[in-house]
Amino acid sequence: MAVKKLLHTRLRVNDLERTVKFYETALGLTVSRRHTSPRGAQLVFLQTPNSEEEIEICQMPNSPSVQVQPDLMHLAFEVDDLAAFAAELEHKGIALSDGPTQTGSGSVIAFIDAPEGYEVELIQRAR
Repeated sequence: MAVKKLLHTRLRVNDLERTVKFYETALGLTVSRRHTSPRGAQLVFLQTPNSEEEIEICQMPNSPSVQVQPDLMHLAFEVDDLAAFAAELEHKGIALSDGPTQTGSGSVIAFIDAPEGYEVELIQRAR
């Protein structure tokens, strides 16, 4: 027996609205739904273009502050033209934190820093 498919990935954050705004502004993700969990967590689900999987942003009440350790995890998104995407990010005041770097496979990758210390990888696949 195997799982059917990936549905979502959860990121716990300190500032829900700041994080949601970042993903909307930087990556063009859209809010698909919001609600409060039975445990009182504020949840926002973000939809990624051309993908069924969602990103769940979670802010837990009365919990310790989120402290993401360096290089703990990241989300990766494919872009058509990394140079053009990076230029648009720069116009929005968001700088690349690393890259662009060409990989051995011919893809080009770069990173941006999301709120809370999470990292976002941008990938332009080899043509």
